[in-house]
Amino acid sequence: MNLDLSAVPAPVLIALGALAAVQLALQVTSLIVLARLPRERVVSGHKWPWAIAIVLLSLVGAIVFLAAGRRPAPAGDAPAPEPAGDGVKRTVQSLYGDRP
Repeated sequence: MNLDLSAVPAPVLIALGALAAVQLALQVTSLIVLARLPRERVVSGHKWPWAIAIVLLSLVGAIVFLAAGRRPAPAGDAPAPEPAGDGVKRTVQSLYGDRP
């Protein structure tokens, strides 16, 4: 079956191209996030069903994974906040050394 794309208006072709680019970027991003995510933070505990959903369900699968397929990181993994003055002092020392 040959499609005659000359009959399709240019704005429609541009919109379809943009949608295809967004879909591809979202799928690749979702697969990278899934690959880097520890298994304990995946909702079902298994990564392979999510990978299949992302690939087969295209845009919808990627959005569902990013929205509901991940558990939040435990609070213990977050670094403790630094006191306000220490970070500035350390930055100045790293740039200029220990000058009087």
